[in-house]
Amino acid sequence: MAFSIGYFVGSLATGSINRTLSKALIRLAPDELEFTEIPIGNLPLYSSDYDADFPAEGRALKEAIEASDGILLVSPEYNRSIPGALKNAIDWGSRPWGANSFARKPTGIIGASPGGIGTAVMQSSMRSVLSFLDAPQLNAPEAYITFKPEVFGDDGEVSDDSTAQFLRHYMEEYSAFVQRVLAVTAPGHIGDNDPSSRK
Repeated sequence: MAFSIGYFVGSLATGSINRTLSKALIRLAPDELEFTEIPIGNLPLYSSDYDADFPAEGRALKEAIEASDGILLVSPEYNRSIPGALKNAIDWGSRPWGANSFARKPTGIIGASPGGIGTAVMQSSMRSVLSFLDAPQLNAPEAYITFKPEVFGDDGEVSDDSTAQFLRHYMEEYSAFVQRVLAVTAPGHIGDNDPSSRK
């Protein structure tokens, strides 16, 4: 059985190391996972003024999240927190109130940085946001990647065996987590107008 994974790349930079990391994760993932990127660069800044009538970009984002069995966030850390473009996309996906597209979506968080802490603070901030949004999170293994250009090819090939093994293990654990969450998901989450109607 195949599972559809929507993934976000938190950087808008053309040469983003986190986009390279996303390619590596897809290459190393189990065969049962199928990946579709959910773009975030075309979204206007979220405002509740849009809640009565979402623009096409906001509707497309929510539809892509809702069509996914699971969500994978691959993101850098900006100023010790979540990049603005990614946080904006999360705000769009969680609104309007009562239509939180992230609810009950099994979610993985991973990120790469040139520095030693490998996006650990961003991930901590992200976990707080996702907890409020009722998005179950893969808590272990944690994955804070120190990016080394000589290890990662532009096409996602990983030349270091130990790094490839770790990333493969992470994706295997994420796949198992997605399947566990989908097997036990129950209706009802914060913001539901009628919890029994949203399954």
